[in-house]
Parts: sequence; structure tokens; C-alpha cells
Amino acid sequence: MHVTHLSLADFRSYARIEVPLDPGVTAFVGANGQGKTNLVEAVGYLATLGSHRVSSDAPLVRMGAERAVIRAAVTQGERSQLVELELNPGRANRARINRSSQVRPRDALGIVRTVLFAPEDLALVKGDPGERRRFLDELVTARSPRMAGVRSDYDRVLRQRNTLLKSAAMARRHGGRGMDLSTLDVWDQHLARVGAELLARRLDLIATLRPLADKAYEQLAPGGGPVVLEYRSSALEAEGSPGPPDVGAESAREAAATGSAGLAEPEFAGHTREELYERLLAALAGVRKQEIERGVTLVGPHRDDLVLKLGRLPAKGYASHGESWSYALALRLASYDLLRSEGNEPVLVLDDVFAELDERRRERLAELVLPGEQVLVTAAVDDDVPDVLAGARYLVADGTVERV
Repeated sequence: MHVTHLSLADFRSYARIEVPLDPGVTAFVGANGQGKTNLVEAVGYLATLGSHRVSSDAPLVRMGAERAVIRAAVTQGERSQLVELELNPGRANRARINRSSQVRPRDALGIVRTVLFAPEDLALVKGDPGERRRFLDELVTARSPRMAGVRSDYDRVLRQRNTLLKSAAMARRHGGRGMDLSTLDVWDQHLARVGAELLARRLDLIATLRPLADKAYEQLAPGGGPVVLEYRSSALEAEGSPGPPDVGAESAREAAATGSAGLAEPEFAGHTREELYERLLAALAGVRKQEIERGVTLVGPHRDDLVLKLGRLPAKGYASHGESWSYALALRLASYDLLRSEGNEPVLVLDDVFAELDERRRERLAELVLPGEQVLVTAAVDDDVPDVLAGARYLVADGTVERV
């Protein structure tokens, strides 16, 4: 899959821009602040409905404009599609596919798929659990676009359940009569049902991703591993619950040995969806008193973490800066290998990454991404782009994008 044309209107610094794109390597070169990252950010938004730089849409709309439009022509094999997203901060975003009538933005997911490397990726290793949950869920959705609806449903149920718990907590603090919490059982069932689906997909993903990440790390930093991915579940590790499922090396080796793209349905790391549902329900029941006291949901996928280890030690707090960079890059390379193995090769985006790497890692990364069907690179100067990544060059300056 590759993008053949990118069109932006009132997106970031661009009032309007048209950029034709070819397969292979394309580098956008320009000084900082000139808008080169804005171009690849737009491509990434089409793939994830979010930015890798900001958490809301408002900064993506050019100052003074009411909305922004991202439009891309995409080719996969013999098939071509046109996807368009209209960003409307404070209101619902809109989408169109092949200039048809309006569809939900999430219906456009899967047309463009990307794996994006950026300086922000260090947060995968050094940052909060939310960064790693986002990584997992975006990859889960890239594998199965319908999971966007599951994630949306989970967020909706979580908000409504938290509202009920917050009201109960406030009533208790102010000495009022206890609220009728009979509906909480219903919300528990909704949260556990949708949460079990999300949890199952995460467990399946980690079991599949682990050997790929270990391989990628060995390619980037020979002898520095092994890489170990462990899922820490707030529900499965709750008091009175059996230990968390094994999603470490053994499950990963089994997946690699069988060539499977994941654990066989309907089991996920040794658990069926129904078993995960029952365990989530039990965990919610076990912390209900604390939840009512604090006014917030204390267990569920929204409070889980992906623990990253080098050998027996957690990468966070123990890995050096170079090791952390290699780990983050290994996760992205593993994501690329996984998506490519499932039949729809994603666009590789390297946003100002090479300047952050030493020469050895720079050359290794360049060799690993070179075979990609489409690779988009941003760099402040030409010298930051390894020679092996020869291809189209665009100069980005003063709001213009010119091929050179």
C-alpha cells in the first residue's frame, strides 16, 4: 500500500498544499518549524484518527480557520481509493471515501495504514502507562479496524460508570443518603463485556509481537537483549484473582514456531473471552467499596500497562538513552513486520529520527526500512538522511513543498 497524492487544506501551517508521492523513499528536508512534520502527521492521522504530537484536534486547524481537511489517494495492488477527513474541533469530524456520501471517520480506518517513528516514541519506554496503552490499541485497530468501535464503546461505558461512581462518592462525602446503585451491576456487565474484547485483543497482540520485537532489537543492537513484553492487568492481578496470563516468552515462542499471526481463537493467552469477562466482573465486584469511596473505576483495560524489559530488568529506569531508543524503534519495526505479514504493508514514516541516532544505529535502521513499499522521511538537513535511502527529495520552506 502507498499514498499517491496528499492534499491538505487549513491543516497546521498549510492553507492549501498538493503533494504527489511515489512508492519507495521520499524525504522532506527543511529547517525546524517549516512544516515538514505536518505532512507526515497528516498521513498518520488518516491511519489512526489522531496525531502523534498532540492529544486534540484543535492545534491541527490553521489559525483563523474553522476546519481542516486531509485528503489522500491510496493505491493497494490494483485498487485505488480516495479518503478524506474533515476536522471540526468542538464538533463531530466528517469523512468521505471515494467522494461518496458522508461516513463516520472510523469507517475510513484501514484504508491508510502507517507505522510511524518519531522522537516522541521515547515515551513508549520512559513515559506513563497511557503511552503504551495507546501503542497497543492503535496497533490492535490497525490489525482489525472494527476495534475502533470497541474502543469507543469502552470509553463511553467507562465515562458513564465513572459518572455514577462520582455522584455516589460526593453524596457519601456530604453526608447525604446513599444513592441507589442498582444500575451499577448493569454497568459492570457492560464494562466487563467490552473490556474483555479489548483485553483479549491486547493479549493476542503481545504474544505475537514479542518475538518480532526481540528480533528487531537484536538487529538494531546485537547482543543487547533479550526483549521481554509483559502485560500487567489491573483486573487479572486484582486481589483474589489468579495470576495474570502468561504472555511472555513461552507464548511468543509458540506463536513464532507455528507461524501464527496470533493465538488461536477463541483463546487468548490461555483464556477465552468469556473467561476474561467473568474475571473482569469478579475484579469489579472485589473493588466496589473502594470505587464508591473514590468515585472512579479502579480496574479494567484503562488501568493496565505493558511492561517492557531488557532481560530481567524493566527498561524504564534501567535502560540507557541509546537502549531506550533501540527499544522504541524495535517496537515500531515489530509493528511493521506484523502488519506486513498480514497482507497490507503500511507506509513507514520516519519523522526526524536519524538525527537522534548514532551512526551505527542510523545505518542499521536505514537498511531495515529500505525494502518498504513506501518510506516517508523528514530531516532538517540532507546529511541526516543515510545515503542508502536514495529517492525523491522535497524542500520544505516558507509554507511551500518543492521537489528537488
